[in-house]
Amino acid sequence: MDFSNIKIEKELQIVFMGTPEFAVPVLQGLIDNYKVRAVVTQPDRKGNHNQITISPIKKLAQDNAILVLQPEKIKEDYQEIVNLKPDIIITCAYGQIIPRELLECPRLGCINVHASLLPKLRGGAPIHKAIIEGYSKTGITIMYMNTKMDEGDIISQEEIPILDTDTASSLHNKLSLLGKDLLLKTLPSIIDGTNSRIKQDSSQATYAFTIKKEEERLNFNKTARQIHNQIRGLNSWPGAYCIFEGKILKVWESYITDNYPVGFNGEITAIYKDGIGVKVSNGEVVFKIIQPEGKNKMDAISFINGLRDKNIVGKILE
Repeated sequence: MDFSNIKIEKELQIVFMGTPEFAVPVLQGLIDNYKVRAVVTQPDRKGNHNQITISPIKKLAQDNAILVLQPEKIKEDYQEIVNLKPDIIITCAYGQIIPRELLECPRLGCINVHASLLPKLRGGAPIHKAIIEGYSKTGITIMYMNTKMDEGDIISQEEIPILDTDTASSLHNKLSLLGKDLLLKTLPSIIDGTNSRIKQDSSQATYAFTIKKEEERLNFNKTARQIHNQIRGLNSWPGAYCIFEGKILKVWESYITDNYPVGFNGEITAIYKDGIGVKVSNGEVVFKIIQPEGKNKMDAISFINGLRDKNIVGKILE
């Protein structure tokens, strides 16, 4: 998309708040078209072997010589941001609740880029939950922030369909780019005061809270569509799983058949050329790409070929 007609506001003081990869295209779009005064992101974390891991947003800011602030608790440590006297604060997947003192600081307000069509899917996992819960479409909302979770007035929205081939990973990438484009289209109207401001209808709200560990486990008493959507919605993080012979078996790709096998829910029904058939409440799901505990991802047939006992039809997945 061509944004060459955007007026470059050299004097506009923008503070951007974000952390994960999802926010990177959004920040890059701002860097390319405006002056970003500072970036606020989550503190560095210790990873494997005590290596320090910095956020993707911090790396992008450093690569562009932008001031980086990393308060451990933004509710207690926000004064440095206030002292910058930002004209606008733009957040995208920052990861902490923004205190009132910051919300009321910028003259143009605090703007959030949220990965759903609000008031649907308020919360921290809107991409995962859109697929898991069987939504046919989702999108990006640009909104004013208030003290409540994703309840601020809507400025603009744009929707995209959710394809049956989509995973959380592919939808993440689409929405990340859409978020950049919609923000850049919307910002000029915010700056000149001509933007829309639509109150959300909270009676239509749904919620997408952060994924809990128990939500990752497959329940074979559910329908084939529900299980398939769960697998798609947790790919590529954190992954859906079941238990096979006492060990965790993650499932990354699946498809639904038209078969209605008899037996117990969770029973392995057949070995196909591209996967393992499993009986569920209303039919059969085939696991294509799986990951045994302690091993890398592999196709299901390679998994079977590596078993000592390859006769797994009739065994029960839990």
